[in-house]
Amino acid sequence: MQKKTSLKDIAQLVGVSTALVSYVLNNRKEGRISREVAQKIRAAAAALNYRPNQAARSLRSSKTLTIGLIVADIANPFSASLARIIEDEADLQGYTVIFGSSDEHPEKFNKLLEALLNRQVDGLILSPPENSANALQALVEQNTPFVLLDRYFSNITADTICLDNHAATNAAVQHLLLQHKTRIGMIAYRTTLEHLQDRKNGYIDGLKTADIPFNPSLLKEIDIVVTEEAVEQAMNELLQLQEPPEAIICASNVIATKALKLLRSKHRNTSSLPEIVGFDETDLFHFVDPPLTYIRQPLVDMGRKATHLLLEQMNGRSERTRIFLKGELITG
Repeated sequence: MQKKTSLKDIAQLVGVSTALVSYVLNNRKEGRISREVAQKIRAAAAALNYRPNQAARSLRSSKTLTIGLIVADIANPFSASLARIIEDEADLQGYTVIFGSSDEHPEKFNKLLEALLNRQVDGLILSPPENSANALQALVEQNTPFVLLDRYFSNITADTICLDNHAATNAAVQHLLLQHKTRIGMIAYRTTLEHLQDRKNGYIDGLKTADIPFNPSLLKEIDIVVTEEAVEQAMNELLQLQEPPEAIICASNVIATKALKLLRSKHRNTSSLPEIVGFDETDLFHFVDPPLTYIRQPLVDMGRKATHLLLEQMNGRSERTRIFLKGELITG
């Protein structure tokens, strides 16, 4: 087995002290160390394939330089994009991200949370499922650094980055009204999650603002774990109304994708079909003809702000902030 390269090996190759090598490789401010010497030390470390002892470093600093991230579903383009943005931003700050998917199940969320805490991550970025308030409150009481992303809990005092979902669906309704579409339906989620409730309420309030009475038969709610069957049933109920909707707002990209596939596979006369309005972006939306209208979330801003809020918190910031960002309506 090949001997592991030590700081002493690098020091001997360059002709400097071991302390100087440690100083440079630990990214401390080099001060009086010449740039030439620092470059020689780093070049020698690379040539000798030096790998720092992360365990020893963690013991010295009481940090593991890792961040735990729990999303709803890493297979969803929304979650995957956010995870990559956070991963890249954390890497710039010297942190590694460990992530997992809760699949909207509180039991799995709690299991992942425990696993990450057992690995002694320095902080957490979380998109919690329903019925996870107790777990979050426990983190607050334990002074565990964490940031809520994409979701918020009114009764939990925590740093939060979330879209202004109410304003987003309200804007979608106003856009459709400007297109002279007054029979507007929605497929929303049957859930207690507040950010998804905001999407539904934004739709209802958008109609009220235009003095259009809310028609409960135009609002369908499905479980948060979306199935083809649930979307098909909701769509059929809307299309079979005596006065079907002229447009249907979908509360997520998953619902919109399944609704579009259903319409295209079962209805030949697309000109008579309702317009589908999506929420969040997915590649499929760019291949739809006519182009789809959808609400785009500012993912880069969300991911970077969440990462920096967490780092600030880990560095001692005690106040907590809740930030609601503005979505962008991409019109077809």
